[in-house]
Amino acid sequence: MDFQKVADSYYPMTSILSVEKTPDGKYGEIRVVAGNKKYIDVVEHPKYEVVPGMSMKDNNKFVPNSLYSDYIPKDTNFEDLCYRAAVLKEPVHTLVHPSKLNLWFNVFVIPIDYEDGNLCYCAYSTQMTDAAHVCLTSSHSPGALDEVLRTCIKLHGANDFSSTLSEVVHDIRELCKAEVCTIMLLNPSNGTCSILAKSVREKSTLKTATDFINFYDLALSWLETLGESDCIIIKDEKDMEYISRINHMWWLTLDEAGVKSVVMFPLQYNGEIMGFIWATNYDTDMVFQIKEILELTTYFISSQIANYNMVKRLEFFGFTDMLTGVQNRNAMNNRITAIVNGEEYISVPFGIVFTDLNGLKVMNDTQGHSAGDILLKKAGILLQEIFVEDEVYRAGSDEFVVIVTNCTKEKFDKKIQALRAHMDMSNDVSLAVGYHYVSSGCDIRTAMRLADENMYVDKREYYKNHPKNDRRLENRD
Repeated sequence: MDFQKVADSYYPMTSILSVEKTPDGKYGEIRVVAGNKKYIDVVEHPKYEVVPGMSMKDNNKFVPNSLYSDYIPKDTNFEDLCYRAAVLKEPVHTLVHPSKLNLWFNVFVIPIDYEDGNLCYCAYSTQMTDAAHVCLTSSHSPGALDEVLRTCIKLHGANDFSSTLSEVVHDIRELCKAEVCTIMLLNPSNGTCSILAKSVREKSTLKTATDFINFYDLALSWLETLGESDCIIIKDEKDMEYISRINHMWWLTLDEAGVKSVVMFPLQYNGEIMGFIWATNYDTDMVFQIKEILELTTYFISSQIANYNMVKRLEFFGFTDMLTGVQNRNAMNNRITAIVNGEEYISVPFGIVFTDLNGLKVMNDTQGHSAGDILLKKAGILLQEIFVEDEVYRAGSDEFVVIVTNCTKEKFDKKIQALRAHMDMSNDVSLAVGYHYVSSGCDIRTAMRLADENMYVDKREYYKNHPKNDRRLENRD
């Protein structure tokens, strides 16, 4: 067969690929037999960093019948598409969204009715598009679109984003017939990973991903394994052997965890990789349907996560005192109002601690406001160290409030003692301290008033013993 003539008959960028059919019904080598002018031009003079099925190297001479890996890194997703078309004789139309480009590609892989011994053939055509012109209905099955639509509706109407996302992940795991489905975010600022949502099949024995040390470094290695593809698909021992060669560190964790198959997509928004979603030990007979579902749902999930992160950042700036790092007065007022109105619950017993920084005015007057700011920062750090699991607020210029929950009277008193002991040993921070412990039958506003009154008693005692620091009455006639 004249494969060059076949390639030239296609208008889009097209290559003709041979796929070696192995006796076990799988595949071996995949070669680029021929390509039309548009394909060869992009191979030899690429305009973009990557085009699916195209070369990434400038001035790379196209040689017919070369291994496809001479032009692009090995990609099990690409191989699966070629195998399905050439060997299984299934026409394939899919969308590819490379991880390093803000573009989409329409990919058509058409079986060719010709075999030469154990070689099967297909035509691989690529057409670039953008998000505005992506046509989902023509490239994805109705079942996949139904699941994507259901996911979008759930996420769009979610009042509790985290809970709804957990429900979505559970749905995805069920659809994939997977043992585990996980969404993990990368936190580059502190080099950590965080699990945003996870669903685990009952009685699963898989080791949790984050049980492994240096997991952030492992997650970064996935980016190299991903390369220019839009996903990572591991479906059998052959794929596992490949992962063992190119990312042995990851393969070791997969082997230790008992993982047999993985399909993984990056979560990206505006070109930024935010994290990953993956299904582990899934039904490999459904690999193409699973790819369809995850391919689209991750696009919408990424958008929702980006919005969620933006809201969380706005909340952080809106409810955090930027000088000390503790929560600010707005956060405290919202919390108290929600408790009083019954919108949020505070369990009894609980404790309230009011503190006021002693000597701040003297510090500001004698050493400047920068020194006073340092003193406030130290006070904030001290309170967060003592009240580790509690709610610490900066209520005013030199006032801090702590709400202590899930604490016995004995533990509450020990925290107060620890605070006073630290101040006795330190020449830096001196706080007037008032507190009230509620064992039963007292609302939070009453507890705050009593703690505040006790704090002013303590403050008067401090200035009685340190009169030179008392500048509260200066300039009064």
